[in-house]
Amino acid sequence: AMAEPELGLRFQRRFLAARQLRALPWPELEQKLGSGSAPALLADILRQTVLHPLCVKYPPSIKYRRRFLTELIKKHESTAAEPLDELYDTLADILKEEESTHCYKNYLLPTGESVTLAESEAIISQGTTGLVTWDAALYLAEWAIENSIVFSNRTVLELGSGTGFTGLAICKTCNPKAYIFSDYHHCVLKQLTENIRLNGFALEPETTNQIQTESQGQEAEGMNYRQPKLIVSELDWGSVTGKQLLDLQPDVIIAADVVYDPEITLALTGVLQKLSTFRADRKPPEVYIAFTIRNPDTYHLFQASLDKVGIGWQIIPGHSNSIFLDDMQSNVTILQLFI
Repeated sequence: AMAEPELGLRFQRRFLAARQLRALPWPELEQKLGSGSAPALLADILRQTVLHPLCVKYPPSIKYRRRFLTELIKKHESTAAEPLDELYDTLADILKEEESTHCYKNYLLPTGESVTLAESEAIISQGTTGLVTWDAALYLAEWAIENSIVFSNRTVLELGSGTGFTGLAICKTCNPKAYIFSDYHHCVLKQLTENIRLNGFALEPETTNQIQTESQGQEAEGMNYRQPKLIVSELDWGSVTGKQLLDLQPDVIIAADVVYDPEITLALTGVLQKLSTFRADRKPPEVYIAFTIRNPDTYHLFQASLDKVGIGWQIIPGHSNSIFLDDMQSNVTILQLFI
C-alpha cells in the first residue's frame, strides 16, 4: 500500500529538477499500472509533478512538461482504465502557454526545502555556458551536504558560480558564515543575482543594485538556517590579483565544471597560483574543484599545470548519497588542491 506514494515522490524529485525524461522511473510505473489502480496512481503522480506547487509557481520548460504528459497519457491509455480527464485538461492548459527561452528547475534538498533556479533552455546562450546547471555542480553540492563541516561557520569563495546552484545548496544546508558567488559574464551575473533572490536570500547592499532587500521577506519566511553574509563578485581571472582574492578572506574555495577548455584551465591555474604567491602568512584556504571528465587530455592538462606551479592535489573519494543526480556519475571527480 505504501509503494504508490513512494513512486509518486520518486517522480516528484526527478521531475522537478527537469532532467531527462528517461531518468524517471517509468518501468516501475508500468508494473504498478497493471495492478488495477491506474487512475489513482496517475492522479497522484500528476499532483506530485506538473501540478506540484513548486512546478506551478516555477514551471519547467513547456517542451519538457508537454513531453512528460504525453508519455503519461500513453501509459494510461495502455491500460483498460477509464480516461483521466485531469491528464488531458492539464496538457491542454500547457499547450496554450507561450514558448520561452528560459525555464525553472527545482531541486529538493534533504532538509525538505528546495533550490529554485531560472535557467536558459539552451546549453550555450548569449555566448556563455554559465546559464545552465551542469552535473559537476550537482555532484559538488551532494558532496558538500555530506561534508557540511568543511563549510560550517566559514567564508566560502566560489569561482565560476554560474546559475548559483552549488552555493545556494551549501547556504541552505551547511551554515557558512559568508558565501561569495563569483563569475565574469554580465548575463551570468544578472541571472545569478536573480536566482539568489528567488531562494529568499538578501545580498550585501554594496554588491548589487538589482535587489531590494525588503522584497525578500515572504520568500525568507520559514527558513531553518541562519542567513549567511552573501556577496556577488565580478571576477576576471585574467586580471584579478592575488591580493584582491585574499582580501575576500576565504577559508574555502570551490569551483564546479570550470575545467573543460585548455584556455580556461590555464586561467584557473593562474588564479590559484596568485593565491599561493600572495598568501603571505595567512592560513591557506581549502580548495575543492569538481569537474566532469569529458576529454581526458584536458583533465591531464589541468593536473600537469598544477604540478608545474607547485600546487599539490589529491582525488576526493566519492560520496555515498546521490541526491540530485540520477545515479553516481563515475566521470565526475573532485580534486582537493593544496596551495
